[in-house]
Amino acid sequence: MKKKLLIFIITYNASFRLTNVLKKINFKKLKKYNVEILISDDKSSDDTVDIAKNLSKKNKSIFYKVNKKNLHYGGNIKSCIKYAEKNDFNFAAMIHGDDQYNPKYLSEMLRIIEKKKSICVCGSKMNFKIKALKAKMPFYKFIGNIILTNFFNFLYNTNFSDCHTGLWLYDVNRIKKEINLKKLTNGYNFDNQIRIEIVKKKAEISEVPIIAKYGDENSSIHLFYAIKFLFETFYRRFF
Repeated sequence: MKKKLLIFIITYNASFRLTNVLKKINFKKLKKYNVEILISDDKSSDDTVDIAKNLSKKNKSIFYKVNKKNLHYGGNIKSCIKYAEKNDFNFAAMIHGDDQYNPKYLSEMLRIIEKKKSICVCGSKMNFKIKALKAKMPFYKFIGNIILTNFFNFLYNTNFSDCHTGLWLYDVNRIKKEINLKKLTNGYNFDNQIRIEIVKKKAEISEVPIIAKYGDENSSIHLFYAIKFLFETFYRRFF
């Protein structure tokens, strides 16, 4: 019997990119899995829902849900993982609806998670740093990623190359058994918090090299994120 894979796409006011994201999913390389795609819209004010409806009509593997209220980044992810748990998926992959992360890496991530029995596999933009710069990663983000990732590694005695990725593949059963999602934030620092909880449980997070796509960047938003990352990474290490 084939294992079940949920690819969930979290979206918020990014309708014009949604079709491009779906086109990049290579179903041929995922043929050993029963694949379902869930478009999870966080109460967008644009035409995301209309596009999701049309896409689901064209492909029976595509489903969509609209959150009754804005759950925010972390809350949206939690709702999708809960959907995966409820519907007995073996694995769940998170893709951002803004097209920053290419789903072409999923086949390799699945190979790694099954081989190493990791609880999660993440895409690392920083495994090959020169490639990140060639992909037009903003320099302040490049330097910030190095500093914050090294800070995390120092505190938790880990060896991650990129603690700021949005491409994740979860082992659904292990997340359900080992991680209490209710304890984690509904905000943008969800990825950092789940990483911390996994490390504390001494479970393994593997990494796969990826190249991400960059658009318009707001440095003030990333500064706020960085400050919050530093504070909670330190706080959760000792308290």
